[in-house]
Amino acid sequence: MLSKKSQYAFRALSYLVGKKEEGPILISDIATEKKIPLKFLENILLELKKAEILDSKKGKGGGYFFNVNPAEVTLATIIRLVNGPIAMIPCVSIHFHEQCMNCNKKHCGLHDVLIEVRDSSLAILEKKTLLDIVD
Repeated sequence: MLSKKSQYAFRALSYLVGKKEEGPILISDIATEKKIPLKFLENILLELKKAEILDSKKGKGGGYFFNVNPAEVTLATIIRLVNGPIAMIPCVSIHFHEQCMNCNKKHCGLHDVLIEVRDSSLAILEKKTLLDIVD
């Protein structure tokens, strides 16, 4: 399931894509327009800034704006940044792999099925970009 944090991130980013030509956008405007709690949004946008997807400008005319072309930012990238693994269990995760507790290392049917789920999801999420979710 997509976390609330990820949903808020996508709402904010889709808003920023739509306003890209207007320059920096105030965080309060994003929060109001997309109905996202301001404190929660501040944390999300800071994470995206640390990842160099967004940048910000202080002072008059300040706000958040894209540091990269939104057409090059995949949905998978955003999910991993704000939500963590895309895989449903840690032993099938590509970037956050961990061995499951009490796992049968020789064969696990759940593991095999969830690799297929992961691969199918990634085939879509790695292809779709922020431009694909603009309202």
